[in-house]
Amino acid sequence: MKNIFTLICLFFISALVFGQQEDQFTQFMHYKLGYNPAYAGSTGGTRVTVMARNQWIGLDGAPQAQLVTFNMAALDSKKLGVGASLIRQTIGVTDRYTLEGDYAYRFPLGNGYLGFGLSASVRMIRINYDEVVATQPKETDSAIPIGYQSRFVPNFGFGAFYNTENFYFGFSAPRLLANSIDLSDAGGTLTKEVQHFYGMTGFIIPLKGDDIKMQPHILLKYVKGAPFDADVNVSVTFMNKFTTGVSYRVGGSKANPIGESVSLNLAAQASKNILFGLSYDYTLTDLRDYNSGSVEAFIHYIIGGEPEGEIFENPRFFGNSSSRR
Repeated sequence: MKNIFTLICLFFISALVFGQQEDQFTQFMHYKLGYNPAYAGSTGGTRVTVMARNQWIGLDGAPQAQLVTFNMAALDSKKLGVGASLIRQTIGVTDRYTLEGDYAYRFPLGNGYLGFGLSASVRMIRINYDEVVATQPKETDSAIPIGYQSRFVPNFGFGAFYNTENFYFGFSAPRLLANSIDLSDAGGTLTKEVQHFYGMTGFIIPLKGDDIKMQPHILLKYVKGAPFDADVNVSVTFMNKFTTGVSYRVGGSKANPIGESVSLNLAAQASKNILFGLSYDYTLTDLRDYNSGSVEAFIHYIIGGEPEGEIFENPRFFGNSSSRR
């Protein structure tokens, strides 16, 4: 039949067998809000983040993602945080748009703050069947839809996040409802969303006073029925202005279990309010013969004058817990 159409069907069937559905980001330490709603407001100010990812460059129909988020401490309170995100994800002829709002309540605990957060989201899934490439005229097969098909899917999630100036830890499940994501009106459920559970942690190790600091970060990912997944990053910050690091993503296959990718990340503070970063992933799986790796870029912008402290993870990106109320 149609080769491309078959691939699309296989992609959605993978959701039924509980495969990983959500996108992955190499610089996850700069996108904590996307994994955990309890992170909202933990930086103590207002921050806007823009991020874009192009995965498996050179492979037709490979995943891409673009997003913009903001989060802030609500009403000048260190205890309340709000956030919002708009994400666009594409793979093949499928587009997915997600609009999400986050609310967090935080209270002092020990040397930091413990927060609990809730998120509410709506997602639009859309396929443009006019872009499907067929080996014979599509008009001869009535089983293939014409034009666009779409579906709106609401959901909600929760999270917990604890941070000090030098350490953070969080657990979350951003999408709890197992909604059907079938686009056709046929009876039964072929594809649905599945729960993704995340755990993340990171801390700072001073190597030479305030001039050089090491920052390990770990993101754990679990989906029922899918292999356990994890991202590990170790970065070093110099003079609170520049950072460089390496990452490793668990994965691969039974025949080639060395991992999914290794990555290099770089970031620089352009001003008191702006931090930008880049990363490059080298693919370790068998797909490395068919792509030129993955690239990712982000920009953080702090709104409202100079931030309290450095714009890097200590303390701004870990969360400002030093000035309590």
